[in-house]
Amino acid sequence: MSVHRGGVDIDAALVRRLLAAQFPAWAGLPVEPVEPGGWDNRTFRLGAEMLVRLPSAEPYATQVRKEQQWLPRLATHLPLPIPVPLGQGTPGDGFPWPWSVYRWLDGEDAAAAPVADPVTFAADLAGFLTALQDVDPTGGPPAGPQSWLRGGPLTGYDAQTREAIEVLGDAIDGAAAAALWADALSTSWDRPPRWFHGDVAAGNLLVRDGRLAAVLDFGTCGVGDPACDLVIAWTLFGGESRAAFRAGLALDDDTWARGRGWALWKALIVRAGLVGTNAVEQRGAAATLAAVLTEG
Repeated sequence: MSVHRGGVDIDAALVRRLLAAQFPAWAGLPVEPVEPGGWDNRTFRLGAEMLVRLPSAEPYATQVRKEQQWLPRLATHLPLPIPVPLGQGTPGDGFPWPWSVYRWLDGEDAAAAPVADPVTFAADLAGFLTALQDVDPTGGPPAGPQSWLRGGPLTGYDAQTREAIEVLGDAIDGAAAAALWADALSTSWDRPPRWFHGDVAAGNLLVRDGRLAAVLDFGTCGVGDPACDLVIAWTLFGGESRAAFRAGLALDDDTWARGRGWALWKALIVRAGLVGTNAVEQRGAAATLAAVLTEG
């Protein structure tokens, strides 16, 4: 399967050419696309123990160096496995950006795999994020364009959020959405920056034997406001599991209000069609909106 993005055909044949030129010791291993392949990057399994990830467009290319630099440093402080870089590739064979080889981590993503106990799963994820937030942020990548504004103030997405509310009209409770958004904007992170993951989504959480086994994709990570990592409270958890997730994180009500704002923003822009989407993402956005607007 070939994916054409940013003027580049990204397929297994390209991966084989890159490996042959830059990592000949691995060139004879089988290469198979991993599905779903992701949006920011395309992923290919390399043999039994490795994977190759290639950014799908120029804006995502900066994530390669960041992960190569910071993942080994973060890993020693975290209670669960995260991706392990094994090699960094350079542009070549018609591919214009850097790329990475990682160790393969076994498991299925939480969007598809059954979770044995959602409350335990939520508590384990809260423990992981607490450990991440406690890592020394000195020298870490600051929130900004490289993190797609995750870790920064919600004001960066104010205009887009208000546009989405207007576009959706009577399809949602616009007054409730506007009030929730205003509440989130009224708060800010006024403490030292903390590490954040930036994309804590079901597809980036690996499940093995029903338990949380690893956390993937640190391309949007950085140091700043950790509120963006709370979105999963409304996209995956609910009831007792959401309560367990919240109880496991030592964050104040204002930070949770911003986390709810992050969840609202993303659900609104997907539901309103302001970003590329599909039927599955539309259903997910509708469910998230219902949770965000009716549950704290």
